[in-house]
Amino acid sequence: MTKIERARLQRCALPKAESQPRPVALVGLITTAALALSTIVAATAVSIGMARADVFGFRTDGDPAPFAIALLIGLLLLAMGGLTALMTGGPKGKV
Repeated sequence: MTKIERARLQRCALPKAESQPRPVALVGLITTAALALSTIVAATAVSIGMARADVFGFRTDGDPAPFAIALLIGLLLLAMGGLTALMTGGPKGKV
């Protein structure tokens, strides 16, 4: 086999070795579904834990200030996350 024939074979073999690009929409859909499922599982686990621990009934006879402070901190973190999500905006294009 000559050098020209080897070069021709290598040139023809390269395009076949490349992988096909995956559709971006399908990958995004699968990722979104996995994130939604994991969020549902986490929320269910937290709800079951709170029900078993009787979180809200525990502090009914005591001082409500610690619960109010914890609720305020939680709402503050929620507002900060929402503000961050609003400020990032949509996709800006290719970087």
